[in-house]
Amino acid sequence: MNVEDIEVELLNSLTHGVIRVKESIRLIKEFLEEKPEAEYSLVIGTDSHEKMNASDVRSINLVTAVLVHRKGFGGKYFWRRKYVSNIRTLREKIYAETLESLNFALFFVPLLRKELNGNSPFYNLEIHIDVGEHGDTRDMIKEVVGMVNGNGFVAKTKPEAYGASYVADKHT
Repeated sequence: MNVEDIEVELLNSLTHGVIRVKESIRLIKEFLEEKPEAEYSLVIGTDSHEKMNASDVRSINLVTAVLVHRKGFGGKYFWRRKYVSNIRTLREKIYAETLESLNFALFFVPLLRKELNGNSPFYNLEIHIDVGEHGDTRDMIKEVVGMVNGNGFVAKTKPEAYGASYVADKHT
């Protein structure tokens, strides 16, 4: 994603409505600075559901959420929606979700770090993947966790993957 894309990238918020990425970063920074002694997590996760349009064309509705969580005291989250076609199998769907989270993290996290400039509280950075030990996705765990870890991020799977399986899922 290039600088021009970042300038026009929009996120949704229940509290703030539709806002630019830069505004979400400012809001996250303010939230972190409210209680610098608290423990925080920054979570990015994607979930998807199949949709049919008016022409009976199948597409996947991908929702990526970014959350900042103050342990024991709530948090804020933002999300974006993207439609992708040509995804036919569960494996393709899980890869699309994981890659969407990774791509978002790769442009969002450096912007947040630049804004924080090393002066904000420590936070755990996690990418939540909508796979788990139970169900059809269990055979994919090592693959997608490897993708996330290989890009320098910490991966969480179900039941710890609330960013994907609960927050993003609410908006698919």
